[in-house]
Amino acid sequence: MSGPRVGGLLTWLLACLLAVLAGTVAAQGVQPVPALSARVIDQTATLDAAARQALETRLAAFEAERGTQIVILIVATTAPEDIAAYAHRVADTWKIGRAEVGDGLLLVVAKEDRTVRIEVARTLEGAVPDLAAYRIIDRLVTPAFRQGDFAGGLDAAVGALDALIRGEDLPLPAAGTSSADMSWEDILLLLFVAVPTLGGFLASAIGRKPALLVTGGASGVLIWLVAGSVLLGIIGGVLAALFLAALGGGGGGGGGPGGRLSGPVITGRRGGFGGSGGGFRSGGGGSFGGGGASGRW
Repeated sequence: MSGPRVGGLLTWLLACLLAVLAGTVAAQGVQPVPALSARVIDQTATLDAAARQALETRLAAFEAERGTQIVILIVATTAPEDIAAYAHRVADTWKIGRAEVGDGLLLVVAKEDRTVRIEVARTLEGAVPDLAAYRIIDRLVTPAFRQGDFAGGLDAAVGALDALIRGEDLPLPAAGTSSADMSWEDILLLLFVAVPTLGGFLASAIGRKPALLVTGGASGVLIWLVAGSVLLGIIGGVLAALFLAALGGGGGGGGGPGGRLSGPVITGRRGGFGGSGGGFRSGGGGSFGGGGASGRW
């Protein structure tokens, strides 16, 4: 191979190597995707506790009624990415929205960049087209943000998005099937934490057999109230009684030390029983194709 050809090949290989290295460095420098722990995630402490909880409650109620998941994320900056690329990456990672419907929506605020983005899953692009998303940002969000009213701007955006999504012919969720519902993981945690404690106390007070009935019944009612499912409550109550009986097997037949029931004590968990903290879970769906709009204030 002649010298000029070798030189050209080496130049090409060097250019490819530099491109790969540049891409690697750029990829390593992007902001990490935060954990999906709630419907309102504020990494900047912009919202006070009351405002954050009010938004969380409103979004949870909307999801329970309509099925659509809306998540708000407030970060300091999305650099080195622009907000559109960052929001798409977060939404694609979180996969918010129902798996069988794909109706997720993400609202991102980059406070130091003074930018905001509404990222819309494909299923909702008819209900919230790009122009509608832009108008919500331009007419409701950024004017409030310029006045320092972040809670008001976000609340107004949620209200407008709520109205648009309600106009779309999307399937409604079955009773008691939102991501806030009690899962089997929650029930198992209840069995291992609350049931032994309550059962042990009742066994020493009223006897082993009555303690089984009372604890099983109380567990079933609790699960029914939280999960919104009578069947789940019955199953959970029976499991609680059986678990308590297994822990107390071989003990005395009545109260006192001989009949006292005890079990393992487990501390720490993923989140509340489907509450506004770490118990929130993605619906597992929502294909995001870049629909939505961005704005500045």
